[in-house]
Amino acid sequence: MRKPLITAGHEPKLNWINNEWSDSGIYNDSVNPATGDAIGRYANGGLRAAIDGIAAAKAAFKHSDWKTDRQLRSRVLNELASAFEEHAERLIAILSLENGKLNGEARMEVGGVPSKLRYYAALVLTQSGRALETSPGSFSMVLEEPVGVAGIIAPWNSPVILLIRSLAPALAAGCTVIIKMPGQTAQVNAAICEVFSSVKSLPAGVINQFTESGHEGAAHIISSPDVPSISYTGSTATGKLMMKNGADHLKRFGFELGGKTPMIVFDDADLEEAIPVIVRSITLFAGQFCMTGSRILVQRNIAEQFIEQLTDLLARVKVGPAADPQSDMGPLIDRANADRVDSVVEKAIANGAKILLRGGKIKEGLLAKGAFYQLALLLVTDNKMNIVQKETFGPVATVQIFDTAEEAIALANDNQYGLAASVWSPHVDLPLRVSRKLDAGTVWINNWARIHDEFEEGGFKMSGLGRLNGLAAIHDFIQYKHIHHDAGI
Repeated sequence: MRKPLITAGHEPKLNWINNEWSDSGIYNDSVNPATGDAIGRYANGGLRAAIDGIAAAKAAFKHSDWKTDRQLRSRVLNELASAFEEHAERLIAILSLENGKLNGEARMEVGGVPSKLRYYAALVLTQSGRALETSPGSFSMVLEEPVGVAGIIAPWNSPVILLIRSLAPALAAGCTVIIKMPGQTAQVNAAICEVFSSVKSLPAGVINQFTESGHEGAAHIISSPDVPSISYTGSTATGKLMMKNGADHLKRFGFELGGKTPMIVFDDADLEEAIPVIVRSITLFAGQFCMTGSRILVQRNIAEQFIEQLTDLLARVKVGPAADPQSDMGPLIDRANADRVDSVVEKAIANGAKILLRGGKIKEGLLAKGAFYQLALLLVTDNKMNIVQKETFGPVATVQIFDTAEEAIALANDNQYGLAASVWSPHVDLPLRVSRKLDAGTVWINNWARIHDEFEEGGFKMSGLGRLNGLAAIHDFIQYKHIHHDAGI
């Protein structure tokens, strides 16, 4: 059954199970975070959607050629890439409306999808095992086989690209999938399903997706013995809970979890180049990004100059709706998160952080109806403060001053997270030497947030397990089979 596109605000958006539209009969409103107004309705999937989706994925894995036909998988991935290009403008518009992203941010997110799909479409055709004549007449081979049904649980902060980042390698490996998407982006989720529905070569049951505002469906995916692999992007606390709940079935998990990215600025850094990038690292997606540059470490010799210039640029950032082309930063996902971020800042100030920019919720004018938050910048001296140690997930940054490279490394590593870091210095050797000593899965030198389909990303310590992007991403979805054959030659 193919369903025509529905304009937001009319019929509720449905879930996509076994290449059919699925209605739970339970409906929630979708909200524009810039205004607080309802923009549409959606069918809130849950346990029933998860059960039906897993059953469809399991049947497709068992009874279709998907897991063995690499040409089919490559073709579908390429067709998905073309379909996302065809639907790009609509996805961008809905993402800006429902998620609050500025047009350029939404365009960047949606624009990154096709290349990921095409990368894994190509990788499908290069997958190979190994074979060896171990002794005369005796042969061994290792085959790469998909693990079965893969569960994907995607976040609301970048729902399109972070879904595809997990989906593409899962499909390339030969898995079928059950996807749980967040209720905060239900209209976006439905638009993604419209893209899936347009791909004619996609076998029924290979991709199954539902939207859920609660946790019953997600919990069933985690506990089901029929879903051996889980790819999740989200909080460290939730990742820990998933591991406990999946332990009975020895699930394999691929996690990208929390982050607290240190931005290390040495005294020979080009501040005209560095400071605008650091501003962007705080404002992108209103700081709702696991790689937000929220922890700035600056060398003492330039600290006063750096703080003055950074504070000046941050104070000029215009907060506003995505619909306003003059906006530099959009809203948080909802007003509850604006309240949460404000509480974090208040506690940090009470505990001794010095205010460079107070920021805070916008309480007057038209923007007061939305989830808007002015940037906050705090100077801290105690590395153990929660504002330094814990992920804020909002447009808030701290500044710390260091004297030596060794001190900067120690401060940067004194944290439970290890997702990413950034080092600023034109010196030939210093940035690479520092990068080698940082506990981080990704380190950028004289830049930030440079992500490539061909190269892995993921976290050290409490920032995750496994890797996404690159060759390693497929490892979460395959298993190896050794076959020994005595041919008697």
